[in-house]
Amino acid sequence: FRYLWIYLFVCLCMFFQCAVCRDVTLPIGPLYRVAGFPVSLPCVVTGYEGPRTQEFEWFLYRDDAGGRQMGVISTRDPGFPYAPFQSRVRNSEVRVERDSGDRVRLVIHRLRIEDQGKYECYTPSTDSTYQGNYSGSVIVKVIPDTLQISYSRSLTGQPLPEGAELTLTCSASIQSEQLTHLSVMFGKHGETSDGDTEIISIDKMLGVVPARLYQKRYEDGEITLEKRNVEGGQDLYVMKMRGVQADDRGSYFCEASQWIRDPDRSWQKIAQRKLDIGNLTVNQLSDIIKVMPVPQGILTLQIGAPLLLTCEVQGLPTQINYGLLVQWLVIVELARMTPAGVVSWGDELSQGRGSLEKVSDGRYTLKLFSVQPADSGSYRCAVSFYAPDTSLSPSTAPIYSQHSEGVTVNLRTKDVRVTAVAQLPRGPLLKRGSTITLICNVTIITTGPVQAQVQWVRSPIPEPITKKDQSPASDVSSPDEPIEVTPEPVATLRHDGVAEVFSNSSEVSVDRITMSSYRLRVHVAQTEDQGLYACYANAWGQDPHGAWYNTGVKAESNTVTVYLYARAEDLLLIPLVVGVSSALFVGIVIISAVTCCFMRHLAKQRARK
Repeated sequence: FRYLWIYLFVCLCMFFQCAVCRDVTLPIGPLYRVAGFPVSLPCVVTGYEGPRTQEFEWFLYRDDAGGRQMGVISTRDPGFPYAPFQSRVRNSEVRVERDSGDRVRLVIHRLRIEDQGKYECYTPSTDSTYQGNYSGSVIVKVIPDTLQISYSRSLTGQPLPEGAELTLTCSASIQSEQLTHLSVMFGKHGETSDGDTEIISIDKMLGVVPARLYQKRYEDGEITLEKRNVEGGQDLYVMKMRGVQADDRGSYFCEASQWIRDPDRSWQKIAQRKLDIGNLTVNQLSDIIKVMPVPQGILTLQIGAPLLLTCEVQGLPTQINYGLLVQWLVIVELARMTPAGVVSWGDELSQGRGSLEKVSDGRYTLKLFSVQPADSGSYRCAVSFYAPDTSLSPSTAPIYSQHSEGVTVNLRTKDVRVTAVAQLPRGPLLKRGSTITLICNVTIITTGPVQAQVQWVRSPIPEPITKKDQSPASDVSSPDEPIEVTPEPVATLRHDGVAEVFSNSSEVSVDRITMSSYRLRVHVAQTEDQGLYACYANAWGQDPHGAWYNTGVKAESNTVTVYLYARAEDLLLIPLVVGVSSALFVGIVIISAVTCCFMRHLAKQRARK
C-alpha cells in the first residue's frame, strides 16, 4: 500500500502541474477561405506565468515551399516578417489585432493563393519553468473566388408615385468544389453616417428573413422576396415592395455572401460582394393630389329639391390602380364607398334617401333625392389612398388621406310657429287603478300642409327637502336648490299616426281626438305613474313631392301634476290587519300563561307522590 500511495501522489502532482501548463489554442482545421477576401485566425494562450500581456509570433509553412518556415508577423519585433510579408505588414494588409492581453487575431485583409499552408502561432515563454505547449497551428486552404453577382434591371431614376410597386432583381451564383452556401440580401444605403440598412434577405439555409425595421410590412405582405431558378447557372432573386412610401427613397443595393461550415460546426462568411442597383425617387401624393368638391362655395336649395355633389380627385397617377376609400362628411360620416365599390351610410335614416356612385376614375357623385332641413350644413369629401389589391381591415393604415374644402348647403324654409298646452281634464279624484287622461293642445301657424308629432314625457314629483338657515336665531326654513331631472318618455304619436309606447309597467295609449288635440291615457294607473307630465310638439312639413320632413321647429308645454290617492278599501285594510295581529298576539300570550301554570301544578303533584 505504501507504493500505491506514492504512485497516486505522483499522478496527482502531475495532474495539477499540467492543469497550470501553458496552452496555445487555434481553430480546428482545415479552414477553407476564398482568395481575395479577408481571413481572421484567432490565437489564445492560457495557463501562463508572467505579465497579462503576452507576445505572439506567427509563422507560415507554405505548401509550395516544401515545409520551410516563414515569419509572418510579430507583436514584439517589427523586423520579424520575411520578405514576402514585409510590404503587406507595412500597409497593414497583414496585421495582428489584440482582443485582450492573451487573445489576438491574425488578420490578412486580402488572401492570396500563395498564402495557403499551415499557420503557427508561437508565444515566447514568460514562465519560470518550461511546461506545456508554446505554439499551435491550423491549416488554411485557399479556394478560388467564384462568387458572381449581377442585375437584370436597375432603377432608372424615374420617380415613382407614393403607393406604387417597386421590383428589384439580383442574380447570384457560386461554383466551388467545396460545399458552400449562398445568401442574398437587399438593402438601402444610409443617407448619413449611420451605415447601410438591411431590408430583407434569403439566408444561407434558404429562409426569408426580414429586417427588424421592415418586419411589420413583411407580415402584411407589402414586402416579398423569392428565389427563381433560371438557365445559365445563376439564380434570380426578386424583391417586391408594394406601396412604396416617402421614406423608401434612396440608393438600393444587392449583396451576395458565400458561407462555409468549419470543422467546429460554426458558419463562417468567406466571400461577399455588393452591387448597387440604383437610386429611387418617390413623389409624395400630398404634392400631386388635390381633392375638390363640385360645386364649390355656398349652395342654396328649396326643400324637397335634389342635392348633387361631386368629389374630384385631381392629379391621380394613371399608371397605378390605387384603392380609394371615399367618404362624404357632414360633421359625422354621411356615406362611404370602399375600394371594392361597396356603399354604406352613416345611419339608417340616410339609407334609401340618396346614392353614392363612381362616375369615372377619380370622380364620385353623392345624390340626395329630396333634401330636408336636417340636410343643411357643410359637406366635405375625404379620400384615403391604399396600395393596389390591399385587403382593408380596421387596422389597415392608408398611404395618404386628404379632405376637400367644405360646401355649404342652405335650404329655403318657410316660417313655422308652434305652441303646446297640456291639461288634466276635470273629473273625480285619481286613485290607484284609475285611468289617467291628459290632453295636449297644439297650434301650428305656417303655410302649406303640416302635421304635428307629439311626445309625452314624465318627471318625478320633487320631494320638499328643506334646510335650516345659517343663522341659529332664525327658524325660517328655505328649500334646497331644485335638482334637474331628465324627463323620461312615455309615448309618442308620430306625424304619420303611428303610436310608440315607452312605458313597460302600465297600459298606455295615445290618439288624436281633434285636429289640434292629442290625448294620452294611462290605464289602471299605479303609484309609479304619478308625476309631472308635459308634451313636446314637433312640426312636420310636406315637400313638393309629397314627402314629409321635420321642420326642426318644436314647442314644450307646461307641466301637469298627476297624483294618485289611496282607495277606500285600502284604508279599511289597515285597521283590519292591525286588529287581527293584536288578537293573535293576545291569544298567544294567554295560551302561554295557562300552559305554564298547568305544567307547574303537574310538577308539584308528582313531587308529593
